[in-house]
Amino acid sequence: MASSRRGGQAISALFKAILPLQRRTYSAEAAAAASSSPQDSASSSSTSPPATEPDYRIRAGLLLSRPPLLVRDPTPFESAFYLYQKRLNERLSSSFRRKVYFKPDTTLDLDWALQLRERKGTAARDIGFYQGGKGANGYGAATAWNDEVTLDDPDAKTLTDPNLLRERIISDADLRVSEDGERLPEADRIHVERPQPRKTKADETNDTQRLDRKMDRTLYLVVKAADGTWSFPTADVRTDENLHETATRALEWAAGIDMNTWVVGRVPVAHIVRDLTPTEKEAYNSEKTFLIKGRIMAGQANLKDNTLGVSAFQWLTKDELAVHLPKHYYASVKNAMPER
Repeated sequence: MASSRRGGQAISALFKAILPLQRRTYSAEAAAAASSSPQDSASSSSTSPPATEPDYRIRAGLLLSRPPLLVRDPTPFESAFYLYQKRLNERLSSSFRRKVYFKPDTTLDLDWALQLRERKGTAARDIGFYQGGKGANGYGAATAWNDEVTLDDPDAKTLTDPNLLRERIISDADLRVSEDGERLPEADRIHVERPQPRKTKADETNDTQRLDRKMDRTLYLVVKAADGTWSFPTADVRTDENLHETATRALEWAAGIDMNTWVVGRVPVAHIVRDLTPTEKEAYNSEKTFLIKGRIMAGQANLKDNTLGVSAFQWLTKDELAVHLPKHYYASVKNAMPER
């Protein structure tokens, strides 16, 4: 055991003597500082070529997104399949025991009896008039197995439309009988509160600065730079920063601190390379940008006192980003974004 340990230590020492210490820098400034360090120069081999400054610069940005708040509308096939499954369940499940759930001659019992007559004996409220588990007149008939809605059925659209289906379910909760057991007219019924519409005012006005738009899609924050181009909040990587730290700083400098955000991970989800024309101030031939994924949980972007020269911001879907972002930019990031 001791000989094996000594052998491992000898091999480790040999590798340290042969292989010099490698340091990885994220920015051009760090690389230049490392190449001019006396300690590194002394430890480098005499046969190694002199270190040179990189001809590219590294930037990091935040791919900040707001996830979908609503499920998407079902497709026509999904709506038809949902109706088929509901009718199948109506046929196979046990019959509804009225006396188990309602005390006889109470308001709820009378209300249920009224609803059942309106639905022509069908217990389920969202499958239309259907002779579920029994058949015509309560005895096995051919219609008992008719689970599917045909294309020429006049009620097909009504039964599969999500908005009409939602209204039928909600209206079924409206009380139709008074406390005295009398049937209430439509104007006197107590209606339950309806949910908010799926389309908001921001959708109607196409206000891309609002977060309450396209609530069944993912929205991404993009900012408009001084040159008029749209991109995700991005900044140069400092010598003492990691990529995720730069991305967080870029968001604060571009869109303020009024947002409660969460950086999902420290590994980039997209990589963008752009060619540059060297100038007297910067001799870079290219620019490499790494994007870190983030989520917004509350708040809103605020461009007041931003230090990156941002003039506008938008919350856009993936389809809208394809129109606003430069082609090479969008091509590099589109695979990092889900379809929704």
